[in-house]
Amino acid sequence: MKKRLLSVAAAAFFGMALNAQQIKFEEYDLPNGLHVILHQDNSAPVVTTGVMYHVGAKDEVRGRTGFAHFFEHLLFEGTPNIKRGDWFKIVSSNGGQNNANTTNDRTYYYETFPSNNEQLGLWMESERMRHALINQVGVDTQREVVKEEKRLRMDNQPYGNLFTTIQKNLFTNHPYNWPTIGSMEDLNSAKLEEFQAFYKKYYVPNNATLVVAGDIKPEETKKWIETYYGGIPKGTVYPKDFPKDAPITQEKEVTATDPNIQLPAYIFAYRNSG
Repeated sequence: MKKRLLSVAAAAFFGMALNAQQIKFEEYDLPNGLHVILHQDNSAPVVTTGVMYHVGAKDEVRGRTGFAHFFEHLLFEGTPNIKRGDWFKIVSSNGGQNNANTTNDRTYYYETFPSNNEQLGLWMESERMRHALINQVGVDTQREVVKEEKRLRMDNQPYGNLFTTIQKNLFTNHPYNWPTIGSMEDLNSAKLEEFQAFYKKYYVPNNATLVVAGDIKPEETKKWIETYYGGIPKGTVYPKDFPKDAPITQEKEVTATDPNIQLPAYIFAYRNSG
């Protein structure tokens, strides 16, 4: 009986694995280097347009940390064709939702619309990539937003800085040493020109992947992609050459204190040598 149950479980797992492998997609590159992935799924009348930029906290430098996450906020400030404060209004008034997130390695933006507004999502993300507004008003506004986020999620929350402590002790030279949200001192001291240079360096089509998934007609989607993204100039993608950390050869015990913590926590971590 036990063997039979194991066989049924194995068959079920194998069936799930087969289903997981049946997601069909098409991918190609535009001449400007933008990588495109299309996935057609007509089971529901919605389409998600997502753009992932290959820039995260690891691409920053000491003294100017937090830039990648800062741009997650800053690039909702608008464009020459989307007035400041209108981004979320446009999305919600057209039945959509949107968000963005940042990690050490990438920054991701997306809109999900009813499929009859697929073109709108493509246009909005192309606007962000082509000519987002990077001005002092936006920088000053989003600086305060990021400060509040840091206070809420990290500084005033029990164990909120736990992962930051782990990073500092796992990595010494590599940029994984600092948290994604970065340093408020670094963001305060950064000049407008530095934010503009960061945008110009990383927010280029050949440093991004565009994904359109859902209730699409692939040939129609391709035409819109060519219209909105094909004319965005190619940028320079710089090689990734990060400082290396020596292998950890013996265990290290670190004690960190936080006034928000009443109960102690023990965390065990290791660094993958790969």
